[in-house]
Amino acid sequence: MLKSIEITDFQAPELDVYARTSENQLVNRANPAEGMFIAESPRVIERALDAGFQPVSCLVEKRQIEGEAREILERLGEIPVYTAEMEVLAQITGFKLTRGMLCAMYRKPLPSVEEVIRDAKRIAILENVVNPTNVGAIFRSAAALHMDAVLLTFDCSNPLYRRAVRVSMGTVFQIPWTFFEKEEWPDGGMDILRKMGFRTAALALKDDSVSIDDPHLMEEEKLALILGTEGDGLAAATIADCDYTVKIPMSHGVDSLNVAAASAVAFWQVGQKNQKNRA
Repeated sequence: MLKSIEITDFQAPELDVYARTSENQLVNRANPAEGMFIAESPRVIERALDAGFQPVSCLVEKRQIEGEAREILERLGEIPVYTAEMEVLAQITGFKLTRGMLCAMYRKPLPSVEEVIRDAKRIAILENVVNPTNVGAIFRSAAALHMDAVLLTFDCSNPLYRRAVRVSMGTVFQIPWTFFEKEEWPDGGMDILRKMGFRTAALALKDDSVSIDDPHLMEEEKLALILGTEGDGLAAATIADCDYTVKIPMSHGVDSLNVAAASAVAFWQVGQKNQKNRA
């Protein structure tokens, strides 16, 4: 039988991970083996468990113990399960929990870039995308629209930040991803992509851009689609080093889309070849 622990002391150190630990502290770069992240909602936690992540503790709205959280709690094993009414949990976390459930989990060591893209045909590369909402939305689109992997430059927001995980609906646990080393992008990263047979396409507004549905682009066997930071877009050096510069045709005088929206359009288009190959 599940044994829950009623929260009576907001300052209990066991709750630090949920209430008083920053995202950067959770990453724990000084001791990566102890790095953690927070998964929110039963569906997201389920996907993290399916991907083999190890739970540390859980924070649950009292009424959800016999509700949506029940099946997930049965999978968590002998870990502390802290519980309280939603009003109390909101005071601890600072916001209303999605489906009344949070779970702290250990991170896994990140694979190398080569490991992540070894068997991939269509990949996304995020260059300095710093908004965790955008990162989460891009992952959700990548998983849904036939991309095989996501690579991130060092300054991108971490896909396991709580908001990124929540916005992605847990797809950060379903699609392979990793970071380039800090000094690896763009030169070293581009070298890796070329050695592994990828052609590169920069999503950018340039006069010499081709349309996202360009036939030559669509027929590339292995393609890396590169998206840039909010506002400034891709670095000029990155664009210059790519095989293609690609744009999404616009109307009504609109010059561009938010990076998350643009990613969905681009992934759907370039992912069609993957979709046909899997059919």
